[in-house]
Amino acid sequence: MEKRIFSGIQPSGRLHLGNYLGAMKNWIPLQDKYRCIFGIVDYHAMTVTYTPKEMEKRILDAAVNYIACGLDPEKTILMIQSLVPEHTELAWIFNTLVSVPRLSRIPTYKEKIQQHPENVNMGLLDYPVLMAADILIYKSFAVPVGEDQLPHLEIAREIARKFNTSYGKTFPEPQSITEEKGMRVFGLDGVNRMSKTLDNCIYLDDTKEDVEKKLATAVTDTARKRRTDPGNPDVCNIFNYHKLFSSKNELSEVTEGCRTAKIGCLDCKRILADNMNRELDPIRKRQKELWKKTDEVKKILIDGSEKASEIAKETMREVRTKVGIGLRKKS
Repeated sequence: MEKRIFSGIQPSGRLHLGNYLGAMKNWIPLQDKYRCIFGIVDYHAMTVTYTPKEMEKRILDAAVNYIACGLDPEKTILMIQSLVPEHTELAWIFNTLVSVPRLSRIPTYKEKIQQHPENVNMGLLDYPVLMAADILIYKSFAVPVGEDQLPHLEIAREIARKFNTSYGKTFPEPQSITEEKGMRVFGLDGVNRMSKTLDNCIYLDDTKEDVEKKLATAVTDTARKRRTDPGNPDVCNIFNYHKLFSSKNELSEVTEGCRTAKIGCLDCKRILADNMNRELDPIRKRQKELWKKTDEVKKILIDGSEKASEIAKETMREVRTKVGIGLRKKS
């Protein structure tokens, strides 16, 4: 069987550097190694308050960014979760294999109920089960994930193991594909991960000027009070961005300049802004082109969802037989 991987992003609004560095940029080289299925997981996005009329725009925004960042519909399957109903059917079956106490101990669930105390819904608790179904419906052998998603992936492995023990070998226990570079990207505050809610993001469609303005006010080494004070790049969030966008020579120059106070924080940020914009420029250009061809983008998603559905239906036929449900005519 071909080696498949699955991953997805919620259509929860404009995508930012955290999404790009922590996910999409790492997905691009995988297209030439595996059968990749990358989803826009809209059911997951329903766990927080949203406006229904905005959802289609958000789905298109995610798709535009997928393609603009380098995901190739000729190489990989780009799909929408809600167009493949087998995801939620399998999630229901998986719900019978995992306990409520186990799900309530997951760190991301605890974070979510703190962030949204007014909307602690069942979807937040059940999120990892649907995520397990997203992965296992395609019998994915591995998943590209960030550190914060590793507890969810462990749930997927546990569910696969429990299903295989209870009903016979069916699912692989998916492993993680992680990249040391870019898997944990802090926001401009230097404390929290990039988040639309916390307004500490650089968005993929921010203009060159937007990027420069946001970096100008971003947190650096808080112990460096004056331009003439030496700094410590090891504790500076801006230097962490340099590691992702700047060359080795520039890293050496910035490190030496910071420690000796030869360059100030604004100088350091200008160098970073130039390098960051150099990488984002072709993405922004491609975004503008794709927004003029939304019918083509929609067709890519619909066609991809149909391809994904073929795989998912085959898995569910096997699952229904093994768990003893779904009467069928004799052939």
